[in-house]
Amino acid sequence: MVSKSQPSVIVLGGGVAGMSAAHELVERGYRVSVYEMRTTPGGKARSMLVPQSGTNGRKDLPGEHGFRFFPKFYKHITDTMKRIPYKHNEDGVFDNLVEGTNLGLAFFDRPMLPFLTEFPQSLADWRTLLKSLFDNKLGLSNEDVEHYVSCLWKVLTSCDERRLLDFQRESWWNFLEGDKQSDTFKHIFTGLTRVLVAAKAREANACTIGTVGATLMLDMVLPGGSADRMLNGPTNDVWLHPWLDHLRAEGVEFHLGAKVEHIECQVGKIQSVTISQNGSNEVITADYYIAAFPVEIMAKLLTDELVAADPLLGGLTQLAESVEWMNGIQFFLNQDVPVVHGHAILMDSPWALTLVSQAQFWPDFPMESFGNGDVQGVLSIDISDWEEPGLLYGKPAMKCTKEEIKEEVWEQLKRSLNVEHTMLTDDMLVTWFLDEDIQFPNPHEVINMEPLLVNRVHTWNLRPNAYTAIPNLFLAADYVRTNTDLATMEGANEAARRAVNAIIEASGFDAPYCKIWDMYEYPLLSAWRQHDRSRYERGLPWNGKIMG
Repeated sequence: MVSKSQPSVIVLGGGVAGMSAAHELVERGYRVSVYEMRTTPGGKARSMLVPQSGTNGRKDLPGEHGFRFFPKFYKHITDTMKRIPYKHNEDGVFDNLVEGTNLGLAFFDRPMLPFLTEFPQSLADWRTLLKSLFDNKLGLSNEDVEHYVSCLWKVLTSCDERRLLDFQRESWWNFLEGDKQSDTFKHIFTGLTRVLVAAKAREANACTIGTVGATLMLDMVLPGGSADRMLNGPTNDVWLHPWLDHLRAEGVEFHLGAKVEHIECQVGKIQSVTISQNGSNEVITADYYIAAFPVEIMAKLLTDELVAADPLLGGLTQLAESVEWMNGIQFFLNQDVPVVHGHAILMDSPWALTLVSQAQFWPDFPMESFGNGDVQGVLSIDISDWEEPGLLYGKPAMKCTKEEIKEEVWEQLKRSLNVEHTMLTDDMLVTWFLDEDIQFPNPHEVINMEPLLVNRVHTWNLRPNAYTAIPNLFLAADYVRTNTDLATMEGANEAARRAVNAIIEASGFDAPYCKIWDMYEYPLLSAWRQHDRSRYERGLPWNGKIMG
């Protein structure tokens, strides 16, 4: 228990960033209070119980904002997970991550193609290994594959300065010279980009998409590697609730159902924050404040006083326009349909669907213990494109009713998975659940309460650091500048660590800094990157062929 003389910090927002900040702060002896608008913490990562779905003592069915995905290159969030106790696990909730061994690519006109995500052989030739990923009858020509791998190779062997200063200003599609490529190339690689955090190849920058995409590919081919990890149970059960319990036990005060109404800034400092809870307002104060909101929420809370104190915050209004929709829907089935041991990408689905068949990864959470007892399997699907017309109604998802979204997604699933043999039939469907963040205030309007930031071209300069010009205000969210450079749980956790480090610096408190990892680094490529850095410093273009 900390003493009253120790610095106090109010964390505004109890998503992954807010919980990560609270975790690092309380371990270092700060007094921490978290204020979260929802009654369940975790933000986009949380599970959502399907209301009144459990009968005869069974638990309500577990819905999700979207399925959880923990790539191998994640370092920050997984380090935190190791410090969250869970039963007898040696490494806490981290031990609840399980490997998916295959990635399935599904089409309307051919059987699902496996995309092997584990290669046990030793590392030999990087380019050959990368090319092997696409040697699976995708219809790509040798020229298509060679061109794509060459683009990945350029990203991987470019120095950080070139990626950050040049590739951030170029779209991934332009980087690929996409308009010059074959129709098959366009279809395959726009599809793969589209399901990566809802990014559109023509809008997302080449630094983010190229770096993350190349890293995922390398994680698949490195010895002992895998790009696909997920949790072994519903997110709240095996991660977020144990995390909340641990933080409370360590002394963090959590205030759930508490909405931030106003941030009061005077004479260049935060003076207080107004919170509404249980129908009344409360003014709260602390030594330091961390704003751990999504960018679209933070932008709405900006005041003239805040922007005057730190003009860079004004860029958040424009940055908030760089959001897309990526939300989940679950289909609960009367039999388990494993589909593939990992994620499946429905390449021909107009709504860019990706899915996981969850039951195979939940050995300690039998599906019959949920709902009405008839459920044996659950397909958790992400809808990544809400603007493309669908198959049944000719409307984009954001123009559909709730029932139309369900019918459209079910149809796209059947067309993708029933090619070689019938995998899904209508009589399998027990019930379904659409992400509660998709709301329908009237029959002609759909609102997404939690959109997703996409790193578009020219947005890096709009993204702030975790510290601000306001000496007691810090930012922890996935839009903050980080090495991760992607709106993910990993980026949110890294941003939180940066905010905590800045508070340690500002407070002069005797506490160790949080560890920040370099991302997307492979020692075997360091010679190429150093070679490119020397060229960049001399004003020369990339030339990765010189070293092999």
